[in-house]
Amino acid sequence: MSKHFSPFSYAELIPQEEMLEIKKQKGQLFIGLPKETFFEEKRICLTPDAVAALTQSGHKIVIETGAGECANFTDHNYSEAGAKIAYHAKEVFDCHIILKIEPPTFEEIALIKPQSILVSALQLKTQTKKYFEALAQKRITAIAFDFIKDDQGIYPIVKSLSEIAGTASVLIAAELMSTQNNGNGVLLGNISGVPPCEVVILGAGTVGEFAAKSALGIGASVKVFDNSISKLRNLQNNTSATVYTSTLQPRTLQKALMRCDVVIGALRGTSRSPVVVTEEMIQNMKPGAVIVDVSIDRGGCFETSEVTTHSCPTFEKHGITHYCVPNIPSRYARTATVSISNILTPFLLHIADQGGFEHAFRSERVLQSGMYFYHGILTHKAVGEWFDLPYRDINLLIL
Repeated sequence: MSKHFSPFSYAELIPQEEMLEIKKQKGQLFIGLPKETFFEEKRICLTPDAVAALTQSGHKIVIETGAGECANFTDHNYSEAGAKIAYHAKEVFDCHIILKIEPPTFEEIALIKPQSILVSALQLKTQTKKYFEALAQKRITAIAFDFIKDDQGIYPIVKSLSEIAGTASVLIAAELMSTQNNGNGVLLGNISGVPPCEVVILGAGTVGEFAAKSALGIGASVKVFDNSISKLRNLQNNTSATVYTSTLQPRTLQKALMRCDVVIGALRGTSRSPVVVTEEMIQNMKPGAVIVDVSIDRGGCFETSEVTTHSCPTFEKHGITHYCVPNIPSRYARTATVSISNILTPFLLHIADQGGFEHAFRSERVLQSGMYFYHGILTHKAVGEWFDLPYRDINLLIL
């Protein structure tokens, strides 16, 4: 009788001890919030309540004095929440993690410590090659608000700010139409016995959807134009009332523009916004009508659009009032701050639970989606191709 040979040793056949996963050690975050220096930027990344949630979890926050004042958050509010108030920008930029609304200037990049982590907007179309070279020289890991994408494929911060811009565009138009602001003295709403105002919205994305909801909410008659049938269908499904929708056909659009009181431009293009309203169309509009070009940050979708500022927001051309401020959410700095803070705070707490940024980078797809620099190495294809810079896949760097 032949002896049976087993491929396993006797020790291997004996029941083994269960190997449990070693719990990740919670990382401590050292966060700096500098005061924004960009022209007319009034927002800040974290509210005092968010700072309190982070400091109570053992994290350290340093905020530059006066950083939250334009959003109506005082140094005292932040101090009571557990933050340290810094009276010199250098102390803030000495933190390992820098949270900013606007991209840092070259002077601010010079203050950032090497190997730091920067979380801010990127605004790709406004940057230069030297900006990325400066970040690379400091071996900075950079994450852009513009690129962060969640598991549902949504850009949460971009969407949130677009919601604010869409709602605000209708409120701004209503202000500009008042007699007090030298408008036509027409109320943007529906009053018994008075025909409602007509609002034309160009674009059925997030901005267009929230502009339509706001205009419908106060009783205006709304027409939405977009070349994407799926976007128009989504807008119809997401609004409580039936909305007139159409593709961007010049004749149909011109007829709508001739009758409307307000036009809101919210079209986005791959590189710049398409110009769909010509100067001739604007000349045929109702005198005193209002244009709010939300897409001006991408060039605008009206031929007559020119960039304006919060301090001097409007100009008149062919009898039509134009509002072309590129940073509308900053006009409502407190709401925008709360919105951004509500997205960033759980994000930061989760990163800490993962053991800090360096550990989280390896497993978090959401974090990787927003990253465009990893220890000074460019990792975002769009940035590399736009500025003709060498880039590498993030998955080849994170082991």
